[in-house]
Amino acid sequence: MKKRLLYICSLLLLLCSSIKAQNVVVNAEIDSVQRLIGEQARIKLKVTCDADRRLQMPLFSQNIIDGIEIVEVHKDTQCINDGKRLSLTYEYVVTSFDTALYVIPPFEVLVDSIPYYSEELAMDVSTYIIEEANEEQFFGPKDIWHINLAWEDVQSSVVFFILLALCGTLLAWVAVRYINNKPIIRIVKVTPKLPAHVIALKEIERIRGDKVWRLSAESKEFYTVLTDALRVYINDRFGVNATEMTTSEIVDSMLKFKDKESLRSLQELLTTADLVKFAKLNTPVNEKDAHLESAVDFVNATKEANVDENPKPVEKRVVNKRSAKEKMALFVAMILLSVAAVALLVLLIQDIYYLLN
Repeated sequence: MKKRLLYICSLLLLLCSSIKAQNVVVNAEIDSVQRLIGEQARIKLKVTCDADRRLQMPLFSQNIIDGIEIVEVHKDTQCINDGKRLSLTYEYVVTSFDTALYVIPPFEVLVDSIPYYSEELAMDVSTYIIEEANEEQFFGPKDIWHINLAWEDVQSSVVFFILLALCGTLLAWVAVRYINNKPIIRIVKVTPKLPAHVIALKEIERIRGDKVWRLSAESKEFYTVLTDALRVYINDRFGVNATEMTTSEIVDSMLKFKDKESLRSLQELLTTADLVKFAKLNTPVNEKDAHLESAVDFVNATKEANVDENPKPVEKRVVNKRSAKEKMALFVAMILLSVAAVALLVLLIQDIYYLLN
């Protein structure tokens, strides 16, 4: 009874393993058994098994067997039966450089560490047949071919060269402009304006030294120049627009700064000047000299105290905004032209290399 039970268990185990093995299909095929030396052949190894099983394909370094070299390996994986089955295909592109009949042993595939084998393959590699009688006719030495260059062959190189020359010339011109450009920040010496009383006294001395005005019978030009000097002084010293005012308006405006008594000589001088200019009054030389002295006294009495009468020139930093923008534009242009020149040079070298080879 025990022997019969053991026998039944053994049959069940064999049946289960047989059913399980039937779930793994290993197939190997070659596209052509006969190949010429150096030609390529394709060997396909296809394994189909359940998707949940662990599959390990054979690994080759460079040769499948001695004499058969692997050129490329292509892999393809497919899921079939709604993902329950897995189909894995390895395609080996092989070649051989030795004539022989090669027998490729079965490929070993491990499924859950259980080995499965494909069928055995063969590959017959033969060499070319050479007719010795006509050997020189087909394989004799060949003459060197001299190929004449056409315009189409060198057209792109010429265009690249012309563009590179133009770009280089323009880059050199921009670089010279950039280097020789005026500095963005300049140091300028500025001479401060002289004080109002210094300018007025110099003008009065110039009038005193001109004898034509002083000794002339007509006094209009003399008083016009003298009163203009005083009006400009009042404008610069007190901010009163005396050049556009009448005598009474000037005196009334100056009352804010001086009393009426101190302005008496100025009012007399301006009134006399009005009579000379509008009533054609002529004054003698001594009266002209007296009015010159009155003008000097008025300026000295009203001049600003503690003022440097000989100011020295001072240095001032001036930023030329237009020059800064121009220099930035030149700098950007240099960068763009440099990039373009390098790109054209690379294209020209590549074109010449391909042309020579």
